[in-house]
Amino acid sequence: MEQPVVGLVVHPTKNVQESVETLRRWNASGRGELLARRADAQRLGGTIDVVDEDEFTDRVDMVVALGGDGTMLGAMRLVARRPVPVLGVNYGNVGFLVEIEPPELEAALERLSAGEYQLEPHHALEAKLSWSGARTEYLAFNDLTVVRRPGAGQVSADLSVGGLGYGYYRADAIVASTPAGSTAYNYAAGGPVLSPALSGSVVTPVAPMAGIDRSVVLAARERYRLDIAEGTRSAALEVDGLVVGEVATGAQIDIRLRKDASSVVRLDAARHGRTGRVKLSLLDLPVRPDQLIELIPQDLRQRLSHDLEQ
Repeated sequence: MEQPVVGLVVHPTKNVQESVETLRRWNASGRGELLARRADAQRLGGTIDVVDEDEFTDRVDMVVALGGDGTMLGAMRLVARRPVPVLGVNYGNVGFLVEIEPPELEAALERLSAGEYQLEPHHALEAKLSWSGARTEYLAFNDLTVVRRPGAGQVSADLSVGGLGYGYYRADAIVASTPAGSTAYNYAAGGPVLSPALSGSVVTPVAPMAGIDRSVVLAARERYRLDIAEGTRSAALEVDGLVVGEVATGAQIDIRLRKDASSVVRLDAARHGRTGRVKLSLLDLPVRPDQLIELIPQDLRQRLSHDLEQ
């Protein structure tokens, strides 16, 4: 990619200056142009060109997202109208989508300039909320969730697929996930992990009280609807973990899969896949991340500590 225009999306609070400085040096080298959104100007200083969001999405050839999976998902939604590739630099915790660590960014930019990378397509859920005469559209790359508010009782909803009634839910939440998002809330709720090669989605109830109590896997061509049923007083609507609105009895959510709605830059797809499997297996351990060190034998810990000191 010669002389690309690279858009920069940064986490709102984390210190990402190491990567910002790397990108500044790349920008000064004349190998491309670096752009940021005006909303991020204060965090970046005055040496990076800033533009309005519409101009940002119209001009960029690629986006670098500095943060965790949430920042990367936000960048993917930002450019969904014109889905340019997104590269994630990990400043988060687990990070299933992000591939590289901050010290690897300089080498990654060299590989991008040389065309040594692959693009991994990602599907999204298109959702249309109809309620009280209003109609709102959302795009979710991980999941779309209807979740109970504390003290407001359960979520009740009827599921229909292709216009035909399938059954009803009464649960703490209902999660609709893409294959990439199946390792997030869906997985935590006991739902299946869908292969990234699969074009489809999965709907999983969280703590079901009645009705459908297992996951339903749907094909890409199938359109489905959640009709929020009697008994749902107040529930939050979440898109990729962000609360975007509220629903109650009478709301309708029409959902379909948009194939290849975004593309993610992969420099080493095999390594990323192996790392993702390790991270997923660690989530099943009944310990916190800071307690994992206790699983390493004492003699090996001492040997590693000695090697690091040397």
